[in-house]
Amino acid sequence: MLVRLHDLTLDFSQFIIATHSPLLMAFPDAWIYHFDVEGVRRVAFEDTEHYRVTRAFMMDHRGMVGKLLETDEPPRA
Repeated sequence: MLVRLHDLTLDFSQFIIATHSPLLMAFPDAWIYHFDVEGVRRVAFEDTEHYRVTRAFMMDHRGMVGKLLETDEPPRA
């Protein structure tokens, strides 16, 4: 999809995309807007929650999965 977006932007196409995908948000020169109760504001890619969560997961995927799967049950052998 990024390759197709790139090809289309070379033809002067523009897009409005609603996504949670940090891969799409990383598109070069993308303008990212954050909507919340305070209104709408433009934010940097690195300031998005989607970037921070994905980065934290990639930096420690075992730890994150461990936290997500914590239960009161003992681990299976």
